[in-house]
Amino acid sequence: MGKIVKKNVITRKKGYLYYVDGQGHVCEAKMARGGKKKKKKAVKKKVVKKKPVKRKVAKKKKPVKKKKRR
Repeated sequence: MGKIVKKNVITRKKGYLYYVDGQGHVCEAKMARGGKKKKKKAVKKKVVKKKPVKRKVAKKKKPVKKKKRR
């Protein structure tokens, strides 16, 4: 377990870890957790070239002939 050398020497930031290194200096390191959450990377969509659509030509309807009554 670590020892408390002196209190209130530095102002602490959220998401950082503070420690005393081998030379006696106070160091800060960003923690992998805590603080801001990581955003998911946006996945780029592949661009697909559109093929020309063949349109069907509508046929003209023949006029309906009326039948004569007998």
